Amino acid sequence: MSVFLGKLSLGLIMGFGGLGSSLGIKAAATAAAAGWAKEGKEGKPLSGKFTGLVGMPVSQTLYSMIIYFLMKPYASVPENGAVLFGIALGVGMCELISAYVQGVIGGAGIRALVDNGGKGFGNIVVAMGIVESIGLFGMVVGILILNSDVMIKAAEIAVTVP
Repeated sequence: MSVFLGKLSLGLIMGFGGLGSSLGIKAAATAAAAGWAKEGKEGKPLSGKFTGLVGMPVSQTLYSMIIYFLMKPYASVPENGAVLFGIALGVGMCELISAYVQGVIGGAGIRALVDNGGKGFGNIVVAMGIVESIGLFGMVVGILILNSDVMIKAAEIAVTVP
């Protein structure tokens, strides 16, 4: 059962990161499409800034992938199952929520750019960067747990067990 929990954790960490990034991209891309439609209708060139704001939530999937690859060697050791599950839930939720909120901020920012003639792009990026830090902090905590004495001891057990 504990090995199952460890291996399930690998899927969970990727699922949370991917879901958050997808939802965040959807939130920003919906606003970008509306912004591009308005710009096109007005005969203006379509803003490339929107694309950058739409793409920002994808980084949380990358953070989840990093944790996935660091967790993978521990997943077959029964003693690690509960710890890996906790990492997957904690870090995964950080990635999911930060990516989604980042996309919501990006979408609101795109609407602001459309309404005010493109002013304030830097402020929008800073706001999105602040929520990005939540995803980074989650990843760092996951790495710290994986490098803790608990996980190192379990890794030693894994090496001695055939």
